[in-house]
Amino acid sequence: MSLYGENGKAPAELDSMQERLRYALTLESNKPDCNDFHTHSTTLSPLRILPSASASSSSSECIANGIAGRRTRSGEHMVGVETSKAALGARSTKPGHRRSGSEPLIYAGFRGESSPVSSPATNVLPAGNICPSGKIGRSGIMSRSTAARSDVLGEGPRNYGHGSIVRGGSGGCVSATLGGEAATGSGLDPLTRRGMVSTDAEEVRRAGNELYRRGRFEEALRLYDRAIVIFPESAACKSNRAAALIGLGRLGEALKCCEEAVKLDPSFARAHHRLASLHIRFGQIESAGKHLFWPGLQPDNVELQKLQAVDIHMRRCAEARKIGDWKIALKESNAAIEAGADSFSLLLTAKAEATLRLHQLEEAESTISQALKLEISIPPPSQAKFFGLLSSSYTHMVNALVEMALGRFENSVASAEKARQIDPGNFETTMTLNKVRSVARARTRGNELFNAGKFEEACLAYGEGLKHDPSNPILYCNRATCMANLGLWENSVKDCSEALRIYPNHTKARLRRAASNGKLERWAESVKDYEVLRRELPGDGDVAEALLHAQVSLKALRGNDVSYLTYGGEVGVITGLEQFNNSVYSHGVSVVQFMAAIDQHCIQISPFIDIMSRRFPSVKFLKVDMNKNQAVFKAENVFTVPNFRIYKNGVMVKELIRPTQQLLEQSVRLYCL
Repeated sequence: MSLYGENGKAPAELDSMQERLRYALTLESNKPDCNDFHTHSTTLSPLRILPSASASSSSSECIANGIAGRRTRSGEHMVGVETSKAALGARSTKPGHRRSGSEPLIYAGFRGESSPVSSPATNVLPAGNICPSGKIGRSGIMSRSTAARSDVLGEGPRNYGHGSIVRGGSGGCVSATLGGEAATGSGLDPLTRRGMVSTDAEEVRRAGNELYRRGRFEEALRLYDRAIVIFPESAACKSNRAAALIGLGRLGEALKCCEEAVKLDPSFARAHHRLASLHIRFGQIESAGKHLFWPGLQPDNVELQKLQAVDIHMRRCAEARKIGDWKIALKESNAAIEAGADSFSLLLTAKAEATLRLHQLEEAESTISQALKLEISIPPPSQAKFFGLLSSSYTHMVNALVEMALGRFENSVASAEKARQIDPGNFETTMTLNKVRSVARARTRGNELFNAGKFEEACLAYGEGLKHDPSNPILYCNRATCMANLGLWENSVKDCSEALRIYPNHTKARLRRAASNGKLERWAESVKDYEVLRRELPGDGDVAEALLHAQVSLKALRGNDVSYLTYGGEVGVITGLEQFNNSVYSHGVSVVQFMAAIDQHCIQISPFIDIMSRRFPSVKFLKVDMNKNQAVFKAENVFTVPNFRIYKNGVMVKELIRPTQQLLEQSVRLYCL
């Protein structure tokens, strides 16, 4: 079923669900029982364990309370992992035995946490062994003195978390291993070691819960895996395993675990709530609603509010996209992500499309890259529709547009073809493919003509491409280069400015505009562009030389003496007072660093002076060492280092004592023109 149809509206079934959401949010009875569990903002929040309940001292008492029992080695009965179907009709009213919507997020246990069940005798089984024989006990009821699984942890080819399983063992048992170390080894902390040596699924699970509460999700996952090996029918362990996977960011695996949990126990409220939370994160509104409103269960109020908020923002995003209001589309897609749908690849794609239309190309590239990665790890339903497009085709279509805007035309065509292949009957995918192919052909044709020296024909070819994509910065920059070769400097500046409006970080367009403005003797504009380029390309000698030429020309235009200006890039070293006076008290700008070779602040800032000398080649940068030039320090009254002084035409205009790099650069820029 599609999320949104061709007209951007949700189907009637979803409207009906919205009514149920609004109704549910108004009912006080929908709130969970606070005596049994706390509501938190996310499914990862650790919740308190259910109150303890005393365990039965005999198997008949366990069954009378609706719990399948098993006998310990000492003869005591223990609560089984799962409630037997025969006992479901006589559920215990004890808090520790409940299996309702009020269970905690991390399942409280197979019996009360403080049940007075004796620990297994250490002299009965070796530590870490599951059983003394190869016999398989019944699920939920196991006599530890006689029954055992034929699955043995610690050897064999099949890996179940942290020990390997061998089917049909000979009856002998080996210690479970964790990360290649024996569970009884000294490499594990006591809590993990306790869980790995235990053959009691509940004890293993409780150790896992404690690790989960400490945020040690990887170790908790290992213990949940071990508990599931001991009792694979446990819905609670499956659900707890999902919680650990969520903590590790493995959401796709967590979803599968929750689905397995509800198959084992369809009335397990916590697993349904966790499933609803995951579906909300994946943007699957209908699936989330199904689990929140599962028959017989109370919906989680927090998840209901998330679901409602995500649904509202996604509807608004669809409406904004339909009318081409990209600012609103971006705002609503961000709001939906913040409301809970943070792992929905198609919503990230909608954000990427909006940023692309708003000429935020770098943001669009980053966002569509995230969407593509999410789509690989958590594929959306193959037949689901978003904005009237089959889910995956929308992502590839937007990726094609982003690639084209960045000049990667071959990648663009490949993505557009893939989108068309996924959804061949869709009008948008067809139009996008035609557009991308036309622009790519125009660019290829223009490049061929440019290389042949046919600049006028190349201009026309690039212009043809711009008819299909009026917001392509690459085509504007290419056409500007042709204009420059034809001596049409004004047109070149105009096309470069348009390219930079769409893509402000387009280095080639800025370089071409700086050169074209220089040809028009607009030196102030040329200097501004070259200064930006010097920051972006600090090691480019051609840019540094072009900047110096523009600065000299600007000074000459303003009537300043430029005879002293030469191409810089090196820091001069002062060796005496006479040299200092000749260097500083003359035309131009000089920046003098008064320093001491052993001073830590001077050592730290000296490399930046070398960078500044290359960044401002028209400025003289000088260093004066206090230990070698006491006369200079005395003549200039310098008492603290590092001390920077800026001299302009023989007059000191600025003094900076221990400045930051940013303040120093701002001051030099202020006085260098």
